[in-house]
Amino acid sequence: MGKITVIGIGPGSLEDMTPRARKAIESAEVVVGYKTYIKLVESIIGGKEIIDNGMMQEVERCQLAVKSAAEGKETVVISSGDSGIYGMAGLVLELVLQLPENERPEWGGVVAGISAVQASAAILGAPLMHDFAVISLSDLMTPWELIKKRAEAAASADFVIALYNPKSHKRVNHIEEIREIVMKYRSPETPVGIVSSASRDAEEKVISNLENFTKEDIHMFSLVIIGNSNTYVKDGYMITPRGYKL
Repeated sequence: MGKITVIGIGPGSLEDMTPRARKAIESAEVVVGYKTYIKLVESIIGGKEIIDNGMMQEVERCQLAVKSAAEGKETVVISSGDSGIYGMAGLVLELVLQLPENERPEWGGVVAGISAVQASAAILGAPLMHDFAVISLSDLMTPWELIKKRAEAAASADFVIALYNPKSHKRVNHIEEIREIVMKYRSPETPVGIVSSASRDAEEKVISNLENFTKEDIHMFSLVIIGNSNTYVKDGYMITPRGYKL
């Protein structure tokens, strides 16, 4: 049997990849991942075997990865950001554990990476210094009513709220519904940060407010951070106080 390891490659730049993640990729025989993520690390893949495909083919991709490892190849599955946060770690582990013990490849574990929410927060300043909730607005596998329920709970509890997958060509109104939910509990002037393509060449940062942020350019490569009742903006930086007395 070979070994299978799931790797978070960070938000995009090789400078934001951990040494452990890079070492695991360099030592692998097979690299498996979504085509866009493969391109982000192609400079360190070299002549390795690559298994890649597009969106909505995650199960097939991970099945091929497990099969590769079971056949004796050192295999890594890559996800952008952290593979345990909306990545492939859970799916790969489930597939491995479904196999009889004597047929399972060696489990190499999960190599943590810098998540998109961490990278975006760093670009915005310090918006996650207190309790926060992370919610994906993609309703492909989670009912929209449940997503709204979670957003309502986070808003009512005054969490800073980070939104993954905030908008797509098909989901143009979901972000508006979330804004209306949060507006029930927070001031229209509540700071909202939007970071697109964090740590990549097309990186962009915008700081708006709860009333107006949906007028900005928001897409699938964007991450939105809505401040809590104490979050403020100063000199272009978004800050959520931890509570220290200054």
